Amino acid sequence: MAFDSQDSLFSAGSADTPLALRARPQDFSEVVGQTHFLNDRFKKLLLTDRWCGFIFWGPPGTGKTTLASLIAKNTQRHFETLSAVTSGVKEIKEVLERSRLAFRGGRPAYILFIDEVHRLNKSQQDVLLPFLEEGSIRFIGATTENPSFEINNAIASRCIIYKFNALQSEELIAVLTRSAPENVTPEVLERIAACAQGDARKALNLLDHVCLASTSSEKIEIKDFDEVTQAQSLYYDKKSESHYDTISAFIKSVRGSDPDAAVYYLARMLEGGEDPVFIARRLVILASEDIGNANPAGLMLATSCFQAVHALGMPEARIPLAQATTYLACSEKSNRSYQAINDAIEEVKKSGGLEIPLAVRNAHTSMMKSWGYGKGYDSPHDHEGGWVQAQFLPEKIKGKRFYVPTARGSEKKFQEFLSLRRDKSST
Repeated sequence: MAFDSQDSLFSAGSADTPLALRARPQDFSEVVGQTHFLNDRFKKLLLTDRWCGFIFWGPPGTGKTTLASLIAKNTQRHFETLSAVTSGVKEIKEVLERSRLAFRGGRPAYILFIDEVHRLNKSQQDVLLPFLEEGSIRFIGATTENPSFEINNAIASRCIIYKFNALQSEELIAVLTRSAPENVTPEVLERIAACAQGDARKALNLLDHVCLASTSSEKIEIKDFDEVTQAQSLYYDKKSESHYDTISAFIKSVRGSDPDAAVYYLARMLEGGEDPVFIARRLVILASEDIGNANPAGLMLATSCFQAVHALGMPEARIPLAQATTYLACSEKSNRSYQAINDAIEEVKKSGGLEIPLAVRNAHTSMMKSWGYGKGYDSPHDHEGGWVQAQFLPEKIKGKRFYVPTARGSEKKFQEFLSLRRDKSST
């Protein structure tokens, strides 16, 4: 969809409508991005008109609603759009019942598009099930959240899930170029694409603001962009070197037991628009990788933080993130569990599937028992101290040490515990 002049998109008559809506593709050929599934096969699937449901999953501004609107435009079915933010079960059921009435009357079932479908809890989502089961509705749900966690399994199993990816910089520039007037320099479009972080809607809205603050005759350059969108000019590009530098500095500050530096980099990421769930996920990893058994409570706190961030969202999510960050920074550190699994994986790759000792194999049939499976196994619970000397590793790597605890924090107890038993096993 090309525009020949600034007036075509930035005229007074369209000023109240966001540019992102004015520039929305009117045909499948105009859609930018999602080439991993938006191809001839997908279009053929639509043409069969025999699909049951779709779940469109991905970040904001990646084309989920646009694709739903194009499906609506290219179908002979009645199309209904609802948002889970403003609609509840009552409104959804009204649409479902009208569709069922049409279906039972020999007319095509409706297509129901629910935006932000994850906002409905799983019991509310259940209202769709009988209609999907009998085929009296075609369903499209759009969500920014992982369907594995947020969408009822019974619904997800009846739908094809399509993952929408954040748009690449060159894709965003293509979207912007198609809509931008000639007086906007390429450098401005590149800056907007960097600021938008894969979100076409955000990119077009930024372009809209810059153009509305300028005249059609003046050249729009980087300095003009910075003047109009001062907060955006200090951008934090989640795909740039700055992103990786900041998260690296954050993790290394926690690992280095510097809570002040850690919370500073946390603030930089949050103020830059970083996804708080991404930060929480990294803290969960860090709690196991760098804190480990020196303070096992660290993983519990990090996991609780992850759940809290999911439940709260910003700006409140900053509080549990700060708590988890400072707690982990002030915890004793150990990466020995992390090293242990890496060393064990390397051993498996090197030595392959070594024979498991018969005594610790599972003898769940009489035939296996006759082969000696489980023979000689001695339960440690039958011995004083809950331990008995035995061989669990395959013979070829007998005595191999993968986990070597430190003398820090809670892991010091593990060191003492294992030292006594390993000494006995080696004699």
